[in-house]
Amino acid sequence: MRISMVSEHASPLAALGGVDAGGQNVHVAALSSALARLGHTVTVYTRRDDPGLAERVDAAPGVEVVHVTAGPARHIPKDELLPYMPELGAGIARDWAGVRPDVVHAHFWMSGLAALDAVRATDADIPVLQTFHALGTVKRRHQGADDTSPNERAWLEPWVGRNVDGVIATCSDEVFELRAMGVDARSISVAPCGVDSALFRPDGPAEERGNRARIAVVGRLVPRKGVDIAIRALAALKHAGRTDVELVIVGGSGGASDPAADPEARRMIRLADELDVADQVVVRGQVPQADLPRILRSANAVVCVPWYEPFGIVPLEAMACGVPVIAASVGGLIDTVVDGVTGIHVPPRDPEAVAEAILQIVDDPARAAELGRMGRTRSRTRYTWNRVAQTTAKVYRGILAQADPVTDLTADGGAL
Repeated sequence: MRISMVSEHASPLAALGGVDAGGQNVHVAALSSALARLGHTVTVYTRRDDPGLAERVDAAPGVEVVHVTAGPARHIPKDELLPYMPELGAGIARDWAGVRPDVVHAHFWMSGLAALDAVRATDADIPVLQTFHALGTVKRRHQGADDTSPNERAWLEPWVGRNVDGVIATCSDEVFELRAMGVDARSISVAPCGVDSALFRPDGPAEERGNRARIAVVGRLVPRKGVDIAIRALAALKHAGRTDVELVIVGGSGGASDPAADPEARRMIRLADELDVADQVVVRGQVPQADLPRILRSANAVVCVPWYEPFGIVPLEAMACGVPVIAASVGGLIDTVVDGVTGIHVPPRDPEAVAEAILQIVDDPARAAELGRMGRTRSRTRYTWNRVAQTTAKVYRGILAQADPVTDLTADGGAL
């Protein structure tokens, strides 16, 4: 198949941890590469955010990234990109003048708008699939007035869901949210995110640490990720007389590698000081992706307790390294982390529950080892990118079969 990916703000070439860079960048890059390994040809369209970028870049064998001029060629926060989606759609349509794709897969709601515009401009029957990665209804529910999404998202996002040919959700919880938005359940499929099983694995070096047990939190430092909950859990442990646990925080909020230059990192440091656990908290800032497995392997457990989470790749990375996960029972974490099997579920925003879960793991090494072993097995059997790509390609084929039942969908060598 010839597959067009549309990812308006999240280029697969972007550095992890930069402004507005994170899970979607990883998802688009890894899924595109895995689909190419299955024999498909993938073109990823993203908005040009730097005038020095080449128009076309070979990102991986069988994967090309096309930078489309849509608005100023500079970084613009993703929540301010809506006015440029018609221009992005027109640029994609122009590129299709040579060879049209068999299927289009849009990532994030604004990409869906651009993809639908591009298909209309070509006057061709090209099916569009949509993965939202995050839903505005959920964001507004949890962030309220702090939600920076444009007002139009409230009606445009459901419109996208109802007008594409199919929606690929990343977890079962998202399916319920989509149905509440008016998306036909018959058009929804589920294909999770994946994990780089070659990079994240239990064997390999672990970062050296002291005598304290180590708990790690990894990810972008934004309030909804609940990093403060982990710090408060540490304080609860200290109040109970347990000072033999340290917390390592890895990540940033604005692209700065130095925590001192990161407002959210500074807020976490102040909170640790206020709660009298500053000597047990290490704020590392952003680290290269290649260094992350060493840190994960050094941890007794990884804590992932966001207010909400559309999917969450960090728990998969921890599980792939054989590390137990303490996860808030929200969103995609309900699917990936099996309570009592690969980790421990806790209620959202509950530091006392997190503290109790930490002790369950730290004080029972045999159980911790079993949770880690089962997590590794689950990540290898369900969440490799090759498996995710196979599932996604199967959805594409189903949509194409509905559009043209007589088409030979295996002729390009991409059979599953």
